[in-house]
Amino acid sequence: MSRTSAPAPVDQQVGASLSHGLKQRHLSMIALGGVIGAGLFVGSGAGIAAAGPSIVVAYAISGLLVMLVMRMLGEMSAANPASGSFSVHAERAIGPWAGFTAGWAFWFLLCVAVGLEGIGAAKIMTGWLPGTPEWAWVALFMLVFCGTNLAAVKNFGEFEFWFAALKVGAIALFLGIGVLAILGILPGTDAPGTANLTGEGGFMPNGSEGLVVGLLASVFAYGGLETVTIAAAESEHPVQGVAKAVRTAMWRIALFYIGSMAVIVTLVPWGDPKVVEKGPYVATLDHLGIPGAGQIMNMVVLVALLSAMNANVYGASRMACSLVARGQGPKALGKVFGGVPRTAVLVSSVFGFLCVLLSYWRPNDVFMWLLNMIGAVILVVWFFIAVSQLLLRRQLERESPEKLVVKMWLYPGLTWAALVGMAAVFVLMAREPDTRTQLYYTGGLTLALALAGYVRQVAASRKG
Repeated sequence: MSRTSAPAPVDQQVGASLSHGLKQRHLSMIALGGVIGAGLFVGSGAGIAAAGPSIVVAYAISGLLVMLVMRMLGEMSAANPASGSFSVHAERAIGPWAGFTAGWAFWFLLCVAVGLEGIGAAKIMTGWLPGTPEWAWVALFMLVFCGTNLAAVKNFGEFEFWFAALKVGAIALFLGIGVLAILGILPGTDAPGTANLTGEGGFMPNGSEGLVVGLLASVFAYGGLETVTIAAAESEHPVQGVAKAVRTAMWRIALFYIGSMAVIVTLVPWGDPKVVEKGPYVATLDHLGIPGAGQIMNMVVLVALLSAMNANVYGASRMACSLVARGQGPKALGKVFGGVPRTAVLVSSVFGFLCVLLSYWRPNDVFMWLLNMIGAVILVVWFFIAVSQLLLRRQLERESPEKLVVKMWLYPGLTWAALVGMAAVFVLMAREPDTRTQLYYTGGLTLALALAGYVRQVAASRKG
């Protein structure tokens, strides 16, 4: 497919028409909260069950890959803040077809994810209030966050600020309690030593296959970090905001993800069925005899799910608006009212709710197709980020070196290393039956979008 330079100023015009209502405190907490998703609180249980204590290694490996991706994205976003983020960078580096593919694939991922998060949050509410219909809770959450995002970007920022503060507070408290328990200082507990790390089959009880399953589970738990670079375009100081968020990503990932996994597998036997049934955090607090642990963590998970819904409606609407501004979608979606792309917010919310309805109407075919199609989208996006950075860095060094506020480490070596890492994850997905189907469906979606984008690119070049 041919490469064509894209006009960068188009997305900057979009950024000018959008409100710049996000403050630095909002951006900082969006970046911080984006690291702590529902996948960490619940989804990590399956990874622990498969990998045992070696889940710590799995999260460390995937965390390193995510750090490299965020550093690359941060370099490009600090040099060229854009509401379309990596889609804009891919268009400038590779061509319009690449921006089209990355942007619409990510929009599709976010919209389906909104539906999934709504279903998860509704299940918690029906657990507290039996007899209430799940769809009604999902509809309520959709209305709240659709309304929040329709009003003004500062409303989104405030919601995310407090959601993130609650998540950070909860996980910090969990880590504090966990460390005290490991040291044997927590009242009523004895120091576990290394019994849970080396017993019951050792550090890698299921061998390399278990580690691979844990690695794949951990890779997809990191989704959500990209939102901060989309939000940066609507902040008071986009360049400084992105630079700060990216530079602190390393310790956040190490502390929240890798630290949490280390605490959990040290305190709780990895084979405990409660780790999967209740989630690893609830299982750990129950194991320590913390009263009301289950309900406390359910509240935290609910906040994490609602936070993700809010962020995904925001991210989907901004990505759609940016794509339309670059001639990559229906013009109606790109209309901005009062600094907010309200049509894009409405369409993204409706699409998310439609996914929820499909989970009731067609759970075994259409809904499963949707789930499989989004299975590896985040990896496709990361691939576009890495290739774009590889190409744009040379251009920046040659034309605008002063814009390199954030620099990718050891360029181009670590960029190539990240691409090799992504290729390895694709290969591992192809080897595992559960993830192979997702790979096929995501591959089909990506190819369809790439073909559509290429046809549009050729048609546009002929008109020009």
